[in-house]
Amino acid sequence: IMDDTTNDIDLHENEIFKLLSSIGTELSASAQESIKFIQGNNSAGTRVRKAMQKIKTLAQEVRVEVQAQKGTIERSSLFFVL
Repeated sequence: IMDDTTNDIDLHENEIFKLLSSIGTELSASAQESIKFIQGNNSAGTRVRKAMQKIKTLAQEVRVEVQAQKGTIERSSLFFVL
């Protein structure tokens, strides 16, 4: 559950949020293509596989970005401790 008032952070400007939105878009599109594949359109199966590869790439980008932001948060929190 996302609350836009949390720490006055603009979630839509955060790279993690953008990547997750892209994953959602790809997933929706691949769901439609999977229906076509199930109905016998083999070309749609290729598009589903391509979308899954894109989602895999985006998921890795999310992992990297989370780690990068985590490092930034940890460094900035050290200043408050000192």
